[in-house]
Amino acid sequence: MLANIPATQTVIQIKAPGGPEMLVPATRPVPEPKPGEVLIRIAAAGVNRADCLQRMGRYPMPSGAPDIPGLECSGTVVKTGNGISEWRVGNQVCALMIGDGYGEYAAVPALQCLPAPAGVGLVDAGGLPETLCTVWTNVFERMHLKGGEVFLVQGGTSGIGVTAIQLAKAFGAKVLATAGSDEKCRACLDYGADVAINYRTQDFLQVGREFTDGRGVDAILDMVGRNYIQPQLELLAREGRLCFVALMHGARVEADFGLIQRKHLTVTGSTLRSRSVDEKAPIIAALREKVWPLWAAGKLRVFTYKQFPLVEAAEAHRLVESSRHIGKILLVP
Repeated sequence: MLANIPATQTVIQIKAPGGPEMLVPATRPVPEPKPGEVLIRIAAAGVNRADCLQRMGRYPMPSGAPDIPGLECSGTVVKTGNGISEWRVGNQVCALMIGDGYGEYAAVPALQCLPAPAGVGLVDAGGLPETLCTVWTNVFERMHLKGGEVFLVQGGTSGIGVTAIQLAKAFGAKVLATAGSDEKCRACLDYGADVAINYRTQDFLQVGREFTDGRGVDAILDMVGRNYIQPQLELLAREGRLCFVALMHGARVEADFGLIQRKHLTVTGSTLRSRSVDEKAPIIAALREKVWPLWAAGKLRVFTYKQFPLVEAAEAHRLVESSRHIGKILLVP
């Protein structure tokens, strides 16, 4: 396999900040894995909204991040750097990345790799690491969601939304999810939500209060922000938790923060990409210990919506920005 590693590869680079047409193929060297890294021949890479923001020049890039987008991938280990004991050439893995997913090969820290889950095809595994890490660290490590609690996820048919629904149900929570059409609401129910709320025709605050007999929900995962913030504070039960993973509609809003004090609420949020390898490694380890067995037990299912050839990355971005999809979009070299 080592003899089959070429000197160069096709990647998708951002020609200049702008629309999807700015994603163009280019030729780059195949990287050499550094100590602590493995070289992966990519089978698929997940497409995330952060990639779209990076393409538009609106993403605050972490120090040392490469210019090639792509925050997750799956594939086969074809070479290892010094100091690698767990992974061997030929292992099939999926990996969390700081960038470089939009290519044919990528060098990734070994601590950010996971074995491809039981029962999941290698291509589908390319859309798992970013969403699973995001949901795990925010819903279970920051908001400490527990079995029996009521959980609301905004944007239930996004990659993060579908992941959050499945994991929350797997760990015993009751789940409410919002979506923008009846079709998407049916998908939320299909993935395990107890209640799906069409935000175009229903008020999630009213539905949430009715579902909980006025008590309110225990935890909310939000990627919308702005006008959702005040009603979310109103919907939370005493000791409730609100966590932001994105602020797609805006970060500034006038809200009654007295609710936070009176109801003993916790408002938090986090980013993933900017964390160091040492900070990401415990998240990966937690997934392997607590979530990976759920795949083997048949309690989780993949959520790939569509695959695009790598060279059609622009079309993949157009689909992401249309919000017509349910689940993850993948690029396949």
